[in-house]
Amino acid sequence: MYQVNFSDQAMRVLAKLPTLEQLEVVEAFSALTPEALLEGRSDLGSVRREGHTYHRLRIGEYRIYFEAKEGSLMAHYVLHRHTFADFAFRSHLPFGDDESRIEQEGGFWKYLDDPKR
Repeated sequence: MYQVNFSDQAMRVLAKLPTLEQLEVVEAFSALTPEALLEGRSDLGSVRREGHTYHRLRIGEYRIYFEAKEGSLMAHYVLHRHTFADFAFRSHLPFGDDESRIEQEGGFWKYLDDPKR
């Protein structure tokens, strides 16, 4: 069993979720064991980014990107799937904590939908 910690970004995202979704995400994350990280389950993956190895746990519509160190799990990011922020993180693109601003501007999605490019 791990000690579980959440970054400020992860806590902000969790706080916006309905209570049942919060419980589902936190319960799934808290239930991780060292054996689960080693066995290669289908809901777990990893991403190397800026010299760190982040594990990814898929829980419904959300992805938790975390590090496992010395008996603890640190959830750095909780991201909704199918968002630019999740894509940017997985694809090693520049990524900031203010991902909501990027998505609200909508330019990225307009670019993808533009048939003229």
